[in-house]
Amino acid sequence: MTIQDMLVDSLSRSRQRLGRALDGVTIEQANTPPVPDIAPRTNSLTWLAWHTAREIDLQVAPLAGVEPVWVSHGHRERLALDLPDDTQDWRHTPQEAAKVVVPDLSVLTAYLDDAYEMATTYLRSLDPASLDEVIDTTWDPPVTRAVRLTSVIDDAAQHSGQAVYTRRLLGLEG
Repeated sequence: MTIQDMLVDSLSRSRQRLGRALDGVTIEQANTPPVPDIAPRTNSLTWLAWHTAREIDLQVAPLAGVEPVWVSHGHRERLALDLPDDTQDWRHTPQEAAKVVVPDLSVLTAYLDDAYEMATTYLRSLDPASLDEVIDTTWDPPVTRAVRLTSVIDDAAQHSGQAVYTRRLLGLEG
């Protein structure tokens, strides 16, 4: 197995988990935070899936030298969220997260699929020697390509696991 294969496999597992978490849910279930009175910071399946696609899209697109699929594939218009384009979704309040509502799950899964496809294409194209390249000097220590990709994969794994848990909190089999 090459390093590119390992990265692709690691990332693809979160997409599979998100697919299982969204399988058979109604649009109402997907858009509803599971326990707003008890845990208002537990976001909806919709928010978790959208945020996962977005974090992959906004972190990998610049590495790949392409425009984020949010824009280039028309997802901004199709999802038409009541949020600014530069929303810092990792800092969303429960009220902001509640604005991530979709009319149809296929619109959301299309964004997921396009973000994962863009990332997979990029990962397959990597020269293993480029993983040690410093790509962000604003952090201490500076961030290498490998560290950034590890962060993307880890975040996707975390949120896809949260989606499975959220599904269970909604009373659905997981």
